[in-house]
Amino acid sequence: MSGGNPPVFDTRQVRHAFSRASNSYASASALQREVEGWLLESLDYLDDRVPGLVLDVGCGPGNAARAMRARWPKARVVALDLALPMLRQSPARDGWNPLRKPIDRVCADLRALPLADASVDVLFSNLCLQWVDDLPAAFAGFRRVLKPGGLLLCSTFGPDTLHELRDAFSQADAVPHVSPFVSIAAFGDALVHAGFRDPVLDRDVLVRGHADLPGLMRELRALGATNALHSRRHTLTGRARFAAASAAYEPRRRDDGQLPASWEVITAMAWAPAPGAPIRGVDGETASFPAHRIPVRRR
Repeated sequence: MSGGNPPVFDTRQVRHAFSRASNSYASASALQREVEGWLLESLDYLDDRVPGLVLDVGCGPGNAARAMRARWPKARVVALDLALPMLRQSPARDGWNPLRKPIDRVCADLRALPLADASVDVLFSNLCLQWVDDLPAAFAGFRRVLKPGGLLLCSTFGPDTLHELRDAFSQADAVPHVSPFVSIAAFGDALVHAGFRDPVLDRDVLVRGHADLPGLMRELRALGATNALHSRRHTLTGRARFAAASAAYEPRRRDDGQLPASWEVITAMAWAPAPGAPIRGVDGETASFPAHRIPVRRR
């Protein structure tokens, strides 16, 4: 929530949806695992440095946390998630290894990270930030807990995500069914204005096929990616509206017989600045950084 505006998301509904999806998430999250792999590859930018504390924000069932603990057996790894049942899917230990510390699991909201200032060497957050109303505030919190020179790796969904589903439901219902997603320009701008150094952003669009609209909706529920907007309809959509949305979606069916569902993925890598470092121009005033000056890579 920012500037006195009403919140976009119902945090209680977000927590409820991911808690309910805790048992199905691992089997339904192929796309999430793919994006997670992209972020994990970027850890090579740390060269031979061994972090003391690694934080996985929005860890889900903890796959990335376990991968980072395997990479750095002596590091302390903290897995943080809003949904306690999701955290319970991630064991603190995989077997017994006296050299490998257990993963610390913390149930908390990323908007109020329960960690000390300048305590984190690597902050990893995969496909979690799209549920946050105030992205600049979230990045300010990330900067607070990161050590100077600490690495931030994060991802989110962009505005082309599920545009087919959004358009189909807009023809059947005046109430929105798909969340708004931040643009790559706004995402990069929020990073820069939080003080992060040398941000590099990637944009990818992945398209998945589904047999029908009910199949797509079942997958979204299994992922916990249900409608958590404050402005959502608080009653069932109803058969008539759902049938109208299905009919509106149908003309998009591809030659292979599948209905497309697009996912625009934004990934970012940036470095935490020195404590209290301002962003200033040569005249000593706060500088403005146009989004087009932020490096963007496309796979």
